[in-house]
Amino acid sequence: MFEKIKKQCDNLVQQFESISTERKELLKIVSTYIKTKKENKLPVNLIYICTHNSRRSHFGQVWSAVAASYYNISDVMTYSGGTETTSFNPNAINALRTAGFDINSDSTDFNPTYIVRFGENETTTCFSKVYDDAANPHSNFAAIMTCSDAEENCPFISGAEMRIGTTYDDPKAFDGTPQQGEKYLERSNQIALECLYVFSLIPFDKLRATHNSNGNT
Repeated sequence: MFEKIKKQCDNLVQQFESISTERKELLKIVSTYIKTKKENKLPVNLIYICTHNSRRSHFGQVWSAVAASYYNISDVMTYSGGTETTSFNPNAINALRTAGFDINSDSTDFNPTYIVRFGENETTTCFSKVYDDAANPHSNFAAIMTCSDAEENCPFISGAEMRIGTTYDDPKAFDGTPQQGEKYLERSNQIALECLYVFSLIPFDKLRATHNSNGNT
């Protein structure tokens, strides 16, 4: 994992007490889902869903992948989707770059595909899509709703084993304002904090931990 991202994770895990008790109980439901999958030696598929799949859902996809790596939890695949297709918002991309991610695309299309790298050999792929796009699993996954619009307007997610709303305020409200960069970073950090909390409750993969202690990332 890139050093800047690891240091941010090290800092955030010292802030778990800032998460409210009520919020922790909600996040523990996600942890329980992941633990059950791991106990049954099954892969973990998490889809973060928001209406436009442009900001919060991508933060969820990226930071949950980082959290799984940080806590050495193997066989975790993270995805995102929406109820409509737009594009990965440039302000969200900039917030992640500020956090230390290497983000690149070979495309100049309206909706490019981005490779988001958080370690030498650690990446996730981001582009805007509907939640049931071919790139996402269609069964055996948890649907994690990151915005209230998607939570309210998408009452049924076909193929989801679990559906939960962990909604966040939309940083889009600050687009074009002096607070824009600050608010996108704030939302990115909040989602990072909660993803780390979720994975902190899961026993780590000892084999992978040993592998990492030998100098691999």
